[in-house]
Amino acid sequence: PYRPHPGGYENGAELVAGLKTIADFDISVAAYPEKHPQSPDFATDIEMLKRKVDNGATRAITQFFFDNDLYERYVERVRRAGIYIPIVPGIQPVHSFKQVANFSARAGAHVPGWLAERFEGLDKDPQTHALVASAVAAEQVMDLVERGVGDFHFYTMNRADLVFAICHMIGIRSHEAAAAGSAAA
Repeated sequence: PYRPHPGGYENGAELVAGLKTIADFDISVAAYPEKHPQSPDFATDIEMLKRKVDNGATRAITQFFFDNDLYERYVERVRRAGIYIPIVPGIQPVHSFKQVANFSARAGAHVPGWLAERFEGLDKDPQTHALVASAVAAEQVMDLVERGVGDFHFYTMNRADLVFAICHMIGIRSHEAAAAGSAAA
């Protein structure tokens, strides 16, 4: 469990309030579509998010998730609670299925069976694993785009190559790549 530093902030809401006394920062805070693992229930979790927003948070970035329906239900709950800041989905490219599964267990994030099946047998095949990881994340993003989501946060975990591939798959190109493509045409 979290223990605040002596003289520090008790929680994220207090930190946001403290930052706002310094300057009018644009502050992103954490949000949990499957609730924070130390939170007793969704109501408490959403109340904490509301406190952060009331203290000046301007955006929330979610813990990663693999089920877009969970995100959609979470956003509905948040809106019903009167929270109207952007709720940016956190996308976790599966750089290592074993590591992501372990972290998911600690963070309280559900790993669907279909995801485990996609990575089954790829422990010793990093090339195919990277292709599957990019495809899975791109599919997730495209589904969220179809549901009206326009902003995303990628947890890169020092694997910019995966995020670059995902962005390419969903049609996002660097200015240099776009210019090179135009010149070749």
